[in-house]
Amino acid sequence: MNIRTTDYLVFDGVTKRFGELPVVDAPFHLTIPRNQFVVFLGPSGCGKTTLMRMSGGLDTPSTGEIRLEGEPVGKPDQRRGMVFQSYSSFPWLTVGQNVAFGMRYRPDLSSKEKRRRTEHYLRLVGLHEFADTYPNRISGGMRQRVAIARTLAAGSEVLLMDEPFGALDAQRREQLQVELRRIQSEESRTVIFVTHDVEEAVFLADRIIMFSPRPTRIIADIDVTAELGATRTLALRDSDTFFHMKTKIIQAVREMEVAV
Repeated sequence: MNIRTTDYLVFDGVTKRFGELPVVDAPFHLTIPRNQFVVFLGPSGCGKTTLMRMSGGLDTPSTGEIRLEGEPVGKPDQRRGMVFQSYSSFPWLTVGQNVAFGMRYRPDLSSKEKRRRTEHYLRLVGLHEFADTYPNRISGGMRQRVAIARTLAAGSEVLLMDEPFGALDAQRREQLQVELRRIQSEESRTVIFVTHDVEEAVFLADRIIMFSPRPTRIIADIDVTAELGATRTLALRDSDTFFHMKTKIIQAVREMEVAV
C-alpha cells in the first residue's frame, strides 16, 4: 500500500457517543502528516481528549475509523505513546529504571541496546545525572521528563500528550515546552498535544486544530509554522508576531463562547 506522508494519521468520519451523550457528533475528518506537532485546542469537556484517546486505542469510535499509515488503529501499542497530566512514574524504580520500563515489551532489543537507549533518552531530557535517583527525590517537572523519556525510549512514533504540563508552575512549564519542541525536532516524532491554554498552543504547535464546545467540531485549522517558523525560543513569546497570533486566537475563543 502506497501511503503518502501527508496521510500518516487519518481520522475518517469519526463520531463518538457515551450512551446518549454525543461527544463527537458530526463526522470528524482530519489528516495529520508524519512528524507534525499538532495541538488540539478547545474548552474543557469539548471532546479533544476523547479524540486523542481514540487515536491511542484507549477509546473506540462509535462510527468511522482512525488509521495510522493506512492501517486501522486498534488497541494501544508501542507505536503510540501517551503522556498524561498526572506524573506516571513508578516510585519503587529509579529514574533510569522508569525510563527502561518502557522497553519491557521489546524482545527485539538486546539488554545492551536497552541500556544504550535508556542513557540516550536520559541525556536527551537532561536527567542522566539522576539515573539512580528515585522519583520522590526530584521535582514534578523532572518527573514529567521521565515520562516523556520513557515514552520515547519505548520507540513510540506518535506522542499523545493530554495537558502534560497543566499541574506545573509557570517557569517549569515554559522550560518543558522549549524542551519538548527540541526533542520533537531532534527525534522526528508526530505529536498530538491537548490543551486549553492558548499561549501554550501557539508556542508549541506547527498546527493548531481549534474545537467548538461539545459536541465537538473543527472551527479553525491554523498553520502556526507559516507565521512563526519552526524554531521556538522563549524570546519568541515577546515578539509582535507571537502576540498578534495569540490575541487573534483568544478573540476567536471569546467569540465562540458568546455564540454558545
